[in-house]
Amino acid sequence: MAFAEDNYEKAIIQLFQDELGYSYQYGPDVERDYTEPLYLDELEPALTRINPLLPEGAIQEALNKLKHFENGSILQKNEVFMNYLQNGIEVSYFHDGEHLAGIVKIVDFENIENNSFTVINQWTIIEYSNKRPDVIVFVNGLPVVVFELKSPSREETDASDAFLQLKTYQKEIPSLFTYNAFCVMSDLATSKAGTITAGEDRFMEWKTIDGSYENTQYATFDTFIEGMFDKKRFFDILQNFICFSNDAKILAAYHQYFAVRKAINSTKKATETDGRGGVFWHTQGSGKSLSMVFYTHLLQQALNSPTIVVLTDRNDLDDQLFGQFAKCEKFLRQTPIQASDRANLKELLDGREANGIIFTTMQKFEESDEPLSERRNIIVMADEAHRGQYGLEEKVDATTGQVKIGTARKIRDSLPNATYIGFTGTPISNKDKSTTEVFGNYIDVYDMTQAVEDGATRPVYYESRVIHLKLDESVLEAIDNEYMVMEETAEYHVIERSKKELGRMDSILGAEQTLNALVDDIIDHYENNRAQELTGKAMIVAYSRPIAMKIYHKILEKRSNWTEKVGVVMTSGNNDPKEWHDIIGNKSHKDEMAKKFKNDDDPFKLAIVVDMWLTGFDVPSLATMYVYKPMSGHNLMQAIARVNRVYKEKEGGLVVDYVGISSALKQAMNDYTQRDKGNFGDPNIAETALPKFIEKLEVCRDMFHGFDYSKFMDDSATDLTRAKTISRGVNFLSAVNKEKDKEEYIKQALLLRQALSLCRSLLTPEQRFEAAFFEAVRTLLTRITGDRKPLSLKEINQRINELLKSSIKSEGVINLFSDIDTGFSLFDPKFLDEISKMKEKNLAVELLKKLIAEQVSLYKRTNLVKSEKFSDMLSRAMKAYLNGMLSNEEVIQELMKMAKDMANASQEGNDLGLTAEELAFYDAITKPEAVKDFYENDELVSLAHELTDLLRKSRTVDWQKKESARAGMRRMVKRLLKKYKYPPEGMDDAVATVIGQCEMWVDNS
Repeated sequence: MAFAEDNYEKAIIQLFQDELGYSYQYGPDVERDYTEPLYLDELEPALTRINPLLPEGAIQEALNKLKHFENGSILQKNEVFMNYLQNGIEVSYFHDGEHLAGIVKIVDFENIENNSFTVINQWTIIEYSNKRPDVIVFVNGLPVVVFELKSPSREETDASDAFLQLKTYQKEIPSLFTYNAFCVMSDLATSKAGTITAGEDRFMEWKTIDGSYENTQYATFDTFIEGMFDKKRFFDILQNFICFSNDAKILAAYHQYFAVRKAINSTKKATETDGRGGVFWHTQGSGKSLSMVFYTHLLQQALNSPTIVVLTDRNDLDDQLFGQFAKCEKFLRQTPIQASDRANLKELLDGREANGIIFTTMQKFEESDEPLSERRNIIVMADEAHRGQYGLEEKVDATTGQVKIGTARKIRDSLPNATYIGFTGTPISNKDKSTTEVFGNYIDVYDMTQAVEDGATRPVYYESRVIHLKLDESVLEAIDNEYMVMEETAEYHVIERSKKELGRMDSILGAEQTLNALVDDIIDHYENNRAQELTGKAMIVAYSRPIAMKIYHKILEKRSNWTEKVGVVMTSGNNDPKEWHDIIGNKSHKDEMAKKFKNDDDPFKLAIVVDMWLTGFDVPSLATMYVYKPMSGHNLMQAIARVNRVYKEKEGGLVVDYVGISSALKQAMNDYTQRDKGNFGDPNIAETALPKFIEKLEVCRDMFHGFDYSKFMDDSATDLTRAKTISRGVNFLSAVNKEKDKEEYIKQALLLRQALSLCRSLLTPEQRFEAAFFEAVRTLLTRITGDRKPLSLKEINQRINELLKSSIKSEGVINLFSDIDTGFSLFDPKFLDEISKMKEKNLAVELLKKLIAEQVSLYKRTNLVKSEKFSDMLSRAMKAYLNGMLSNEEVIQELMKMAKDMANASQEGNDLGLTAEELAFYDAITKPEAVKDFYENDELVSLAHELTDLLRKSRTVDWQKKESARAGMRRMVKRLLKKYKYPPEGMDDAVATVIGQCEMWVDNS
């Protein structure tokens, strides 16, 4: 017996009951109003129990607010509910003739056992349609978590189908999601949680119960449930780790939850000891800014409302981080403030004894030596806590005799009694002792390897193109010297030396001949390899502002139609040439450019940057970075992490290197974890993606042994020739004896495509052509023979045209299916005629089989008789075909006949004046052929009408779940049949068919 979805559902419920102490109810057994998603039998007593000092009037007012939300979107209502959940409901009520105000708590976060925790399966809700989610977790009668499960033993469904089902629920029963904290999708192998705004790629696993990152490569369903739903931790997540950031609802990932909890404990200890809260190292892209938001929120409870100073080292970083906090101000329950200067910072600190979230830059501490505040309840959160400027010691310039005091010392002197905690996306350098002196040791380390394993980030790969610039030895030596300057600590004399190097490097890297070669290569590489990848977003990192402008103008010289496609984003200076102003613009122009670049559909695709956007700027679809600027250490790691964000089918980010950053990368990786060094020390596509591509290309070639596809790769081939070769390729793999080969091919060709997306620029035209053929065949096979809903023929043609664009200079539009541009339709004579003429008979069989099977599956939910009839016919035909009793021409004729029968069957109801629903009952009544000898056809039509009407009017929601209700339905149907004196004598088994159709209607209506 297969372990089906029902078995998995029971296992989940048992886990909640036995291991976590939740109570359980079977949904159909609860007497209730099915239009109400709340479990009122638990909610009303819970409100009274949790708020014993409040009168009935206050409780009823809170209940009224919970049941009736103002009009708005699901998200708007959900945001109101989450505020109720986390902070209580403000109520206004009369008591003893007096008008009072108060707060009704709907959850008792302090006394966990004072709450009810219940799991309920098959909880029906009727709204736009009748839906029944698999499992819902209720807290005090509030449906806060919805589980959608898929069978672990059915290959055609998985957690992705569960995600689509959850999205359907949001459309069909939106009122349930007013009260939703988060959703879960699971098929036993994969269990992930996400919010109502999260895309599937943002649903995340919960891989540990205790916060350890050991053995977390694969998460188990029980670790997931015990990790998230332990009552104490579940309440902590509900109260402190779910927030809204503008239109996004955020649920903390497991690594954020445990690290923030560790940081709170470390900070508490530091306030009582040496003020060093520690360093929080979570690799770039893993949600560090939001971790800082969750940490700030929790600090207010943990340390009795301290004042928090958020410290960055650049104005643009200050703006970016401030923007993130500002989006979450409702969750933080106070409005963050940016200090305009040191005087304003002092004023903001002096003007309060507690609370406040104040953003400032390090430079404001250098403006004076006077203490800003001597209060103890100040927490300084430093973003990117390993910059060279954080030195504690004094240094003397040997030339001038001037004493330079490290910024960290100035900050310490300005806030002598504060507690300090550092947040960073890159590790502290082994040479950088001052960072640990200021902040202490690591609190939590979440490295790149773990982030990629968890799907929190994507890996970054590198491609060297230095050779394409034809740089001579002296230039390469100058670049190496620049790296050496950057690697030294930022002492005064090093900064001076760096300025001299900068001027020299600018003239070398800005040389006309070199820039021409650079821009030619970037355009060629982008157009032929990256423009079609995801949304085509790419970033060019220029060495300096003048070089950035030169690159911009040269691109437009060579591609005059790219005015909307390319733009420059960098700081502006008072001495900038006048012609720069319109290109660089002011702050609002830069903000507008950021919006355009973050918009996947905007034509702005190539951003030329210098320093701006290299830290703290996230564009998930950005997959390509062209580097023309020596960078080292954490600056390099921060920059390349712009391309590591998660986005749909993104395989990884590609960094294209024009200045030899690979040695600097290896050096920077010295401070990373051992496994990061092994995995990311030098992921050069020539050594990683290319060998994988060649391996998978050989595999796909072997699977096409005996099939000649050389015409596809011929330079002189027409698009029609290529289209026919693709169709023949699909036909070849659709042969009866290649069923297993076909499944394996789909897997191997997908791996080929993933490698191709990274190393396309290293391939020969022949390899690209061949890979394009294999990918086109894979696309068709998955859509025509797979279990997913098929694309229309027009969409398939578009998909294949797109994937061929980047490999083949196509002459026109490849059309695989003549002039048909609609979806596959069994009832379209034009389509059936096209199928009958196809030379690729195996492909024709697959198309017809898929369409008939889909129609049969529709009948299985609606029409018992037709379902059995056509299912048997399909099964018999395919069995004869697979056993060699029918040729593919003969089975096509059988399937064509069946398609026509189905088309005629759908017309039959129209001729009788019956709806599809009524026709199903008519078919059930008339299944025994002799029935029509005993009744006039009008009588049978009337019986079908009345039977449908009777069931519709007396529908009970849980007929299909409650046996007593089911028995009542059967009695009612039998009474109606008796009225019509149905069935005739000797045909008693006819009743079973009618009852079977009634039960099918009940189960699927």
